[in-house]
Amino acid sequence: MASKYDHIIDQLQEYREKNIYRELLPSQIKGNIFYLGKKKVLNLCSNDYLGLSQNNSVLSTIRNSLRQVSPCSSRLVSGNNINIIRLEKILATHRSSENALVYPTGYMANLGVITAISSSEHIIFSDSLNHSSIIDACRLAKSNKIKIFRHNDLDHLEKLLKSTKAKKIIVTEGIFSMDGDMVRLDLLAEMAKKHDSILILDDAHSDFVFGKFGNYGGIPEYFGVENDVDIHISSLSKAIGCFGGYVASSNLITDLLINKSRQFIYTSAIPEHLCLAVITAISFLKKNKNIQKEFFIKIKWFINQLNQLGFDLGATSSQIIPIIIGDEKIALDFSRDLFKNGIFIQAIRYPTVSLGKARLRISLNASIKQSHLCYVIKCLDKLGKKYYLI
Repeated sequence: MASKYDHIIDQLQEYREKNIYRELLPSQIKGNIFYLGKKKVLNLCSNDYLGLSQNNSVLSTIRNSLRQVSPCSSRLVSGNNINIIRLEKILATHRSSENALVYPTGYMANLGVITAISSSEHIIFSDSLNHSSIIDACRLAKSNKIKIFRHNDLDHLEKLLKSTKAKKIIVTEGIFSMDGDMVRLDLLAEMAKKHDSILILDDAHSDFVFGKFGNYGGIPEYFGVENDVDIHISSLSKAIGCFGGYVASSNLITDLLINKSRQFIYTSAIPEHLCLAVITAISFLKKNKNIQKEFFIKIKWFINQLNQLGFDLGATSSQIIPIIIGDEKIALDFSRDLFKNGIFIQAIRYPTVSLGKARLRISLNASIKQSHLCYVIKCLDKLGKKYYLI
C-alpha cells in the first residue's frame, strides 16, 4: 500500500546508494579530550581554529557574567543590551569600519545582508564555490538576476560585469570553507571599484586568523584593502571560539539593516554572556600575538608533509586543508579507517561539494600538539597507500 512518505523513503534510499547519506554522531568534550560515542579521538574537524572555545579566561567570563540565559526577544523589542553595543564597537574597530551589527549566526548575517541590500535593479555576482548561506541569500534576494562566476576567476567575473549596465553587487568568501584557498581580494576590490559595484565579503574562515601578525584582521588586512570592502560579514563561532555572527560596514548600511533585515529584526538577540565571551577572547588574542605566528608555522609544516606524501590538496594555503579524493565511498571508508585509529576527519560529500569531488576536510587547530600531528601524518600515509591515493 502506498504511503504519503514514499518519496521521502525513496530519497533517503537514494542517498544511501550514492554514499551521501548523513548521520549525527553523539559527541562530548571532557576537559581537553573529544569523544565520539565512547571513543577518544583527535578532532580535526572543528572550526575552533585557535582553540579559544576552551580558553580558561573565556569560560571564566561566561560563568561570572551568566545572569540571564537569553534575552528571549529581539533587540528592537526588548532593548539593546549595553554589552552588545560594546562588542559592536570593538568589532567595527577590528574591521576598520564605522559600525557593526551582531547577528545570532553567520548564516543569518549573510541572509540578512544580501536580502536587505539588494533590489530588483541589482544583479548579484557570486563565486561558484560560495557558502550555502550566500547561495540561499541570493535565492531569497529581490535581485533581478544572479550571475555565477567561475571560482576565483576574476577574468570571467570582469566579462560578466562588462555585460550589463545594471547596478552590481559582488559577493565572495575570503577563505573558501571547503577548499581552503583565498580570494585575491586586492584585485577583486580594484575590479569592484572600476565597475562601481558593492563588494560584500564573507570572511568567516580567515577572520582572527589572517591579517597583520598579532592583529588578526582577516583577508582585507592581509591584502591591505580594509577600506575597499563595502560590507564585511563574519563569524564569532570559528577562530574566536564563541558564538554568533556580525556585519561591519558604514553607518548607512547598519541603519538599513536595523530597519530592513528580517533576520535581525525578527529574531532574539544574542545573549549578553556570549558578547562578553567574545570581548574576552579578542582581548586575549591581542595580548598573545604569537598564537598567530606559531599557528602558521604549524599550517605550513602540515601542508608540506601532505604534499611530500603526494596527496591532492587543491590550492589551499590556510588552516582548511582538503584531501581531495573524488569517489564518495572511498572518502567514507577512508574517514572510517581514520576513526578506528583515533582520528576524526569527516568525509565531505555532495551537496556540500559537487558529486565526484568528495574529500577529507582537515581543520587545523593551533592548540593541537605536534606529536599528535605527526601521528596523523603517519596514519594518512598508511591509508593513502591503502586506497591508492598516493
